[in-house]
Amino acid sequence: MSELSSQWPLLSPVWLTLRLAGTTTLVLFVLGTPLAWWLARTRSKFKPAIEAVTALPLVLPPTVLGFYLLLVLSPNAPIGRFWVSLTDDTLTFSFIGLVVASVIYSLPFMVQPLATAFDAIGRGPIEAAASLGASPLDGFVHVALPLSARGFLTAAVLTFTHTLGEFGVVLMVGGNIPGETRVVSIAIYDHVESLRYAEAHTLAAGLLVFSFGALWAIYSLDRGSRLHVG
Repeated sequence: MSELSSQWPLLSPVWLTLRLAGTTTLVLFVLGTPLAWWLARTRSKFKPAIEAVTALPLVLPPTVLGFYLLLVLSPNAPIGRFWVSLTDDTLTFSFIGLVVASVIYSLPFMVQPLATAFDAIGRGPIEAAASLGASPLDGFVHVALPLSARGFLTAAVLTFTHTLGEFGVVLMVGGNIPGETRVVSIAIYDHVESLRYAEAHTLAAGLLVFSFGALWAIYSLDRGSRLHVG
């Protein structure tokens, strides 16, 4: 990949962005699924507070979130200091730091579609499975997951495409290091600042077409499913 990047410099930020979006989506599948299941099923009085924290990245300016993440992940903070002692590297201005920031910033795009899908299932199918002797885990794996497959697809596409377009958070936490933290959105900004509009247009147009195609696929799938049900 390094040889290709040297011959075609535009490939480096594209590859890095795809890695970041893919990694973020996989991590959020692991972390977001149990959180979404809990939000869909719980009657806890703490649910509104957890929902508010989960949705906070939707309303906070990315630079605000990025600023506080920069402070938390810096080597002077406990988390950043622990990471340096563990790996001899910093979380800030690194790919791992970008993953951490992207997971937090894209959290609602994974959790909210999944919670909606789980909530739409209702309690009936899970209770029916339990009455037949299924454990809570069996009911979740064999009943809830298949019934919420469309929600998982929507969550995956929204999370992936949202991560592709991140700018403020990744700039604050990762900076603009070629081959390490210079994702597509940062590269576009850098090209525009340097008046290299042709390179900026190539990256921006690719991102626009990919994002539009992904959203079109989601809406087409949703419309087809409704027509089939109707």
